[in-house]
Amino acid sequence: MTGGRKAAEARGRRAETWAALYLRLKGYRILDRRARLKVGELDLVAEKADRLVFVEVKQRKTRATALESVTIKQRMRIERAALLWRAKHKKDKQSLRFDVIAIAWPYWPTHIKDAWQANVQAKL
Repeated sequence: MTGGRKAAEARGRRAETWAALYLRLKGYRILDRRARLKVGELDLVAEKADRLVFVEVKQRKTRATALESVTIKQRMRIERAALLWRAKHKKDKQSLRFDVIAIAWPYWPTHIKDAWQANVQAKL
């Protein structure tokens, strides 16, 4: 891994740690971090009020660029991974929600609840 890639990886880990702490302060229970599945990775998996929340964490220079950086292709990958994670952990009864947390230092995280609606059908 190159020096630039290592630095980006470290920034991403710090952003995810900050986002997880922020969610805990808001009453969420963190179930998984950096969950690696055959179809992709989930940054954070949280639970609140019997709802599974799959959170994509984006750290950029501004909140706007962080929020804009979640592409349709990424959303589809996250949705497939979320369905696989839910099946693997036997959480089929819980509803899903997809959130984004934008990190732009030195500001507090911006939490966008229900950032998008799922469009992918499970083919597990």
